[in-house]
Parts: sequence; C-alpha cells; structure tokens
Amino acid sequence: MTDWQQLRSSDFALPDEVRRDPARLDALVAELTDLLASRDPLERDETAYAALVTWIGDGVLPDDRLRPLGHLVAARFTADEVQARSFAPLVLAALVSRGVCEPGWIDAFEQWYAAEPDLRGHDADLGWVHAVAHGADLLGEAGRHPDVVPRRMLDLAAARLVAPVDEVWHDQEHDRLAHAVALVLARPDLAATDALGWLDPVADLLAAGEPGPVPAHVSNTLHTLRMLYLLVDRGVRTGPDEVVEVVHRRAVLDRLAEVLHTVTPWMW
Repeated sequence: MTDWQQLRSSDFALPDEVRRDPARLDALVAELTDLLASRDPLERDETAYAALVTWIGDGVLPDDRLRPLGHLVAARFTADEVQARSFAPLVLAALVSRGVCEPGWIDAFEQWYAAEPDLRGHDADLGWVHAVAHGADLLGEAGRHPDVVPRRMLDLAAARLVAPVDEVWHDQEHDRLAHAVALVLARPDLAATDALGWLDPVADLLAAGEPGPVPAHVSNTLHTLRMLYLLVDRGVRTGPDEVVEVVHRRAVLDRLAEVLHTVTPWMW
C-alpha cells in the first residue's frame, strides 16, 4: 500500500524513477481512482482528488494515460454512492482544462448534473459532497472548450437551476455555478442569441411564482442569478491574474435584470 501521507507532505511529488516507470505510475493511478470513491474525506478529497488533479495539471500523467482515466471517472456518474458521483466532475474538469475532452464524458455529465438528487454541501461524515459546485467546475471548463457547444452548457446550467429540489444551497454552490456560467458567457465565439436564450426557462420558472414560501429551487436560482449579475458586471476571473469581460455584457445584464425584476418588481 502506498504511503499517501508521505506523498501529501511532499505535495505529491514523485521520484523520477516512478515517473519514468509506466507500470508503477499506472498502479498509483489505479489506487487513487479507487480512493476517489471512498467515504473517508481524507482518502477521497485530500489524497485522491488532490493527487490526480496535481499530476494532471503538472504533466506527471503522460498524454496517453489521460483519456483512459477520463473514461473511468466518467463512468462514476452512475455510481450508487453520491461521493463517487460528485468527485468525478472535478477530475474531468482538470482533464478538460489540460485540453483533453471526449464527447462521451460530456454526454455522461449532462445526463447526471441536473438529475443529481443529493445536493448536500458538507456532510459531517462524508466531508465535502458538493455535487452542484463540483459539477459547476466541469460545466465551466467544458463550456470554454472549443469542441463543446457553449449553449449546451448554458442550457445545462438552466436545467440544474429549474429542477425542483428540497434543499436550499448554503455552501456557496450558487457562487460556483454562477462563476461557471460566467466563464461560458465570456467565450468569444458565443452568439448573442445563445448568451440570452438559455435564460428563457429560468424566466418562465420565476414568472410562474405564487404567493407563499419560496421553493428551494427558486431560492437557489435567485441567489445564482444575483451573483451572475455581479460577475457579468465586474468581469469573471479566469486565473490568478486575469479577469475577462463577458461578451454581450450589456445585453446579458439587461436580461438578468429583466428576469429578476419579475420576483421583486417593487424594488426597482
């Protein structure tokens, strides 16, 4: 069994002889992919996720190992346990950010994201579950990839928002989803009709509201759109030192204001 505590203490740096040995590297990746579904947050979050994303980003994993890893992780979207499902998009987001993207991964993600029923942020036993936030990370990366139609990811974000749920998000899930949408809206080739059209089902949801308690999914939608308005107005951060402007900025701001106005017409 690998001494993962020692590797964590060294920021997952591998000796050169291990990096040059495909069999040893494959064995480590296989061990990590098993741990990625663990119920133990130390094994899953601080070890498997941290190591895999570090090795993907730093180029430790060679190109010919990336797609097999992505196929394995994408299959987790239909796993029985929520932590196995919710940590899959984080690894896929790292792969897509590296430039590796397969249509089947996006198909599997699309089928899972808006349908995921377990929307807990942090759990006392499991640690971070964060299906909405983790999925948002992949949504943003996929929406920026040239092989993915951006409107597809915007429509998926809308589907996640309008899907009826019982839980109000409270661990910044709406912030992460708003940031992901803003990243897609900053894509230079995004058509104006697509930058606005994805909001139509969201507008329909809010327009159909009735007096009484605000349903959880409506509350989640309002929080997400308000953060999105801020990001569109101020620019979206794409890196430590880079903030970019959303394309069709004025039109998107006007549409967001129009959609939100339906719920609070007495405020402005």
